[in-house]
This record gives sequence, C-alpha cells and structure tokens, in this order.
Amino acid sequence: MKDAIRRSTSSNLLTVLYPPPSRSPSMSTERDPLLPKPTPDDAKQRVGPLEISAATRRWILAGMWLGTFLGALNLTLVPTMMPAISSEFQKFHQASWLGTANFLASCTFTPLYGRLCNVLGRRRAYQLAIVLTGAGAVGCGLAQSMEGLIAARFIAGMGGGGVFTASTIIVSDMYSLRERGLVQALASVFNSFGMGLGGPIGGLITDLWGWRAAFLMQIPLFVASAVITQVNVNYVTDSETKSKSTKAILKRIDYFGSLSLLTFVGAFVLFLSSRYNESLPWLNPLVLVPLVISAVFMVIFVVVELFVAPEPVMPMSLLQQKIPVLVGASNFFANACIFSVTYFFPLWFQVVKLQSASTAGLHLMPNSVSLSLGSIFAGWMMHKTGRYKTINAIFGAFPFFGAIFIASLREDSGWVQSWLSIVPFGFGNAVVLQTLLIALLAHLPQSQMAVGTGFGQLFRGLGQVGGVAMASAVFQAQLDSELRRRFPPGSDELIMNIRRSSGFLRQLGPEDRRLARDAYALSLKAVYALAAVSTLLAYIVRMPIPDQDLDKAHDKKPEVPPEQIVPAPEPLPGDVIAGEAAGARPGRSVEGRV
Repeated sequence: MKDAIRRSTSSNLLTVLYPPPSRSPSMSTERDPLLPKPTPDDAKQRVGPLEISAATRRWILAGMWLGTFLGALNLTLVPTMMPAISSEFQKFHQASWLGTANFLASCTFTPLYGRLCNVLGRRRAYQLAIVLTGAGAVGCGLAQSMEGLIAARFIAGMGGGGVFTASTIIVSDMYSLRERGLVQALASVFNSFGMGLGGPIGGLITDLWGWRAAFLMQIPLFVASAVITQVNVNYVTDSETKSKSTKAILKRIDYFGSLSLLTFVGAFVLFLSSRYNESLPWLNPLVLVPLVISAVFMVIFVVVELFVAPEPVMPMSLLQQKIPVLVGASNFFANACIFSVTYFFPLWFQVVKLQSASTAGLHLMPNSVSLSLGSIFAGWMMHKTGRYKTINAIFGAFPFFGAIFIASLREDSGWVQSWLSIVPFGFGNAVVLQTLLIALLAHLPQSQMAVGTGFGQLFRGLGQVGGVAMASAVFQAQLDSELRRRFPPGSDELIMNIRRSSGFLRQLGPEDRRLARDAYALSLKAVYALAAVSTLLAYIVRMPIPDQDLDKAHDKKPEVPPEQIVPAPEPLPGDVIAGEAAGARPGRSVEGRV
C-alpha cells in the first residue's frame, strides 16, 4: 500500500513538472507513455538553479570566485603603486582619488544590480559587471593622465560592486539555506586573499615591469571569468519568469536616489580634496561650491528617499529603529578605519623606510591572512555557540590596539612590529563585520532581511569612501604643516613638489631628504591615529546592541505586511552577505550567512 502511494505521489509530481502534450482522446493509444519524456529544449528551459549538475555549479563558482578575487584585488592594488603613478603624472596630491573614485562608484551603482539581475537575467547582469570592471582595468593601464586614470577607476568601480552583487544572488539561487553559509564562507576567503594580495602583487609588478602592467595583466583573467560564467549560467529563476516587463521594472529603480547620493558624496569628497589636498583657501569657489552642492544634494537625497522613490536605496523607516542605526554607524566607522589604514600603511615603508614597492606591499600579507582567519573564526564560533556579543566585545577591541601598534611604528622598529602589528587589526575587523551582520539580522523580522542587509552595506560603502577621503585630507594637511615647519620661508615650490610626488624625495640631498621623511612619518602617524579613533567610536557605538540566541531570534518577530516591504540595495565589494539577496527567488526563506 505504501509503495503504491509513493508511486502515485511520484507520478503526480512528475506530471506537474513535465505535463504531457495536449492531444485529443482519439490520438491516445495504450502504447503511448503516460509521462512523455521532455525534449532537450524543454529541459533546458525548465532547469532551475537547484537542479543544475554539481559539475556546472563548480564551474559557475570558479568563474564567480575568479571575478570576486579580481574585484577585491583591485581595491588594494593601487596603494603600493601610488608613488610610481604620482611620480609619472606629478600629482601625488590627487592620488587618493584613485581609491575614492572606485569606492564612490561602487557605493552608488551597486544597488542597481539587484534589479538588473531580474531585468537582464543573472548571466547578463554578471557579464555587464565583469565587462565594466575589465574595461576599467584596461583604461587604467592605458591612461595618459591622472584624470583619465581616475575616470577609469570610476568605471571599474561601477562594475566591481556588480560582480559581488550578482555573484551573491547566483549563490543564493543555487544552494539551499543549509549549504549557503559554507559557500559564502569560502567566497570570503577569496575576497580576503584578493584584498591581501593586491598590495604585494601591485608592488612586485610595479618594480618589475611598471604600474601599467599590473592592470593590463589582469585582462586574461577577466576574460576567463566572463567566458566561464557565460557558458555555465543558463538556469531560469522564478524572479525572472514571473517578473513584470522590463520597462515596468526599470521604472522602479531608484535613479534619482542613486544620482543624488553620488552627487552628495562626490561633492563632499571634492570639497575635502580642494581644501586639504590642494590647500585652497576657504573662500575659493573650488572649496565653497562643492560644499554647498553637497549640502543641497544631501537634502535632496533625503526627500527623494522619503517621498519619491518607490523602492529607495536607503529605507528611512530603519532610521527609526535602534539596532539598524547602531549597526549602520558602527559599519561606517569600522570601514573608515579599515580602508584608511589599508591605503596608507604601505606608504610608511616606501617613503619613511625607503623600501621597494614590492616589499612595502608584502606588509599587507599578514592582514590578508588575519582577515581570512577572523572570518572563519567568527562564523565557527557563532555556529557553535549561537551567540555573537561576547566574541564581538572581546575581539572587537583588537582593531583599536592594532591601530595603536601601527601608529607607534618608528623608523627603527623591529620586524615583529613592522610585520605583525597589522594582524590584530585585520583579525578583529573580520570578526566585527561578521558578527555585526548577524546581529542586525537577528533583530529584524525575516521579511526585512534584505532591507536590513542593504541598509548596513550602504553604510559600509559610505565608510569606505569617507575613510579614504578623510584620511587623505588629514595626511595632506599634516604634511603641508610639517614641511612648512621644517623648511625655510620661500620653499613653496619645493614643498609642493614633495607633496605631489613621494618619489621626489630620492632627488633631494641627504639633509632635505631627512626632513621630508620625518614630515611624512608624522603625517602618516596622524592617519593611523585617526583610524584608532574611528575604530574606538565603532566599538562604543555597537556596545548597546543586545545579544540574541540565534536559534530563537526569529521565533517571535512580527512580520511586516508585504506592501510595507521595500527592497534594499545590494552589498558592496569586499562584503560577506547575509539574508536573501535582492532579486533572489521569491517565497524562499531567509537565513543569516557567515
């Protein structure tokens, strides 16, 4: 009897999946199969992400993880090349824009890829992202001016965020909730290694073949990632087949919100650059105009998000909730700390200790290893204990002590401090970012997973942009002050040459070089002190976040009516995601991922 029921159930299921073709009763015979075998074309059209073969999944992961590695690599590739780039173009005071432009584009355009994954399909959205990132790398390698190089970095940022977003959505499609956490943990390792290897690889290739080669040598890898995903990402999802028309979906994208956010943040960064990097007076139009534009578009952004956008980039309703606000503020300060150190740590060894670019870049390797270990450790501890607050409170203090160790570097510091001072910095920040994400998800109902995740990731992106911009402003202002204090009046041209090109130091006489190196040392220490203050603020801000039993976190969470749910922006490069990605299959449950 049980066998008969089982056969009947299986038969009904197969009938639903593969309904027989419509025909008249007169055409049926006893020899006709009850369940006609689908044609290859029908099978291809019907295959879903959970039904694709294991071999195909491995190929897809290989292609996406290669893209993830390249995206993370490009985030940290530039710092060790900045002296060589600025020396060629004689514009070291604009070098921070190489990082800021990339982060600014990622912060602004990443939210759009969630919608594009539905409009264009997963494969085309990923291809668009990887092509833009590769085109940015080509533009960097062929740039003939600092302005052209900055524009190319902006283009690369437009695609870089999409690579991470589309990859996350594809992983969410292909794996069950139980498997997804492990896959995302492995993805975070590739991301960490990409960020850690960017400095060493950039420095080594710069020393051997020049900084342009560091960009152009990536092109075959971008092509490989595009080809692998083009061939293998062929499945169909419910969100694609059941979505509205392309025109209807495109209308719901928050273009005005993204544009006003880009203008607001970009104008503020331009203000910082003009006032502090260029040392222009406050009343100069290049200082006042960007500041006014930034303030105006900040107001416009808020108005658009509150009253205009049907699906806003930043849901203002979350600003009324304690936990999302605390997590967002901590994300901002933590990422400002991370990227200010990442961009200015190798400069200490290149300028103060006069080491090669490759050696300076290698000093970021311990950070890469500690980031990977910290991510895995945090995920394992939360899986084992079902809690996050204790490890956050303990290991979340590590970045502050790491920044203090880095700020106490001296020219004669031994190898332990020179190489290992950044280890607690990276390990602690990895734990913080992992646990904060889970803490946010644990305090929100399941229907707000995507909204809350996007909210937190947006603040991380703003922290990345603000961290590099503010650190550069502090560095240039301090450097100008220190140089003017050491060199006699009338040395304006010499001071400007030293600020514009760190390579200019090698052309100075021994006494002037010594003065310039000391000025650089104190200016870099100011940046590291800023990072210490930033990570301390992040620690203080997140301490009021209560602990939760992750097994019971959603037991009594009230659900939000579907009409009140606003899709959130997608995560940025370098992030490990939790929650259901925008554009993922509707109706699937949501679970935190480490």
